[in-house]
Amino acid sequence: MAKIVIALGGNALGNTPAEQLELVRETAKPIVDLIQDGNEVVIAHGNGPQVGMINLGMSAAAEAKAIKSDMPFPECGAMSQGYIGYHLQNAIGNELVSRSIKKEVATVVTQVLVDENDKAFQNPTKPVGSFYDKETAERIAKEKGFVMVEDAGRGYRRVVPSPKPIDVIESTAVKELIRGGCVVITVGGGGIPVIRKNGLLYGTPAVIDKDFASEKLAEIIDADLLVILTAVPKVAINYRRPDEKWLSSMTVEEAEKLSAEGQFAPGSMLPKVQAAVMFAKSKKGRKCIITSLDKAKEALAGETGTVVSL
Repeated sequence: MAKIVIALGGNALGNTPAEQLELVRETAKPIVDLIQDGNEVVIAHGNGPQVGMINLGMSAAAEAKAIKSDMPFPECGAMSQGYIGYHLQNAIGNELVSRSIKKEVATVVTQVLVDENDKAFQNPTKPVGSFYDKETAERIAKEKGFVMVEDAGRGYRRVVPSPKPIDVIESTAVKELIRGGCVVITVGGGGIPVIRKNGLLYGTPAVIDKDFASEKLAEIIDADLLVILTAVPKVAINYRRPDEKWLSSMTVEEAEKLSAEGQFAPGSMLPKVQAAVMFAKSKKGRKCIITSLDKAKEALAGETGTVVSL
């Protein structure tokens, strides 16, 4: 039996509540396969489309004067954690019942500590929310103090910082739930970023990378294995080129060298490989597997996936 943190990629969730509720029924099956095999499973997930949808809806309502103000970004993250967590709880819980496995599933709305002096706060890069024309973007930037940038010819969007996680505030509660035999869903969307001032926590408009937050959580709860799920069964070098090569394993040294060479796309595979390296280096015997959701069970059996280890 192993303690496993699974980081679900965005492809495991839908773009609308109805689509997501349907999709997570399939997402639940390979997760419950791992539980049925006797593993302790903790689940993290992304929230990009979902938090963007909430942020857009609230912004549109505020623009139309239907509500008094925008929903602050930390609160949008919390809302996304709640509704994605509910869908995963429901789907995993029903799949457990269908297999006569008696386990409870719990979602922890999770705050993740970041450093207010993180350099990311001086260089916001993470696009969120809707697209605007230049005139509207300039007006919003002036009225609300947002940083707005042109995004790939599609219009202007707000960008927020993406600081590195330092600690998971609710980690003791997560550990107690695991100890009680629960399947725990936590650090959804990377967690709600908070900074600490004079001993108190304050939400801050930022987005923490889901893979880095999952890695930090895995360290804190002393997981044996971090499984980062993505759209492909293995990591590739020379991706989509004639000399493309799929990797079954990488040492930390090899992964760092390939990352430095620019083999992995920023915002896509690179943070996954970086998180895998961080976890493998954090304690002797720890390893990370990068694979696709439908291949998770085979990857744990050593039949596919890319294993990153010392």
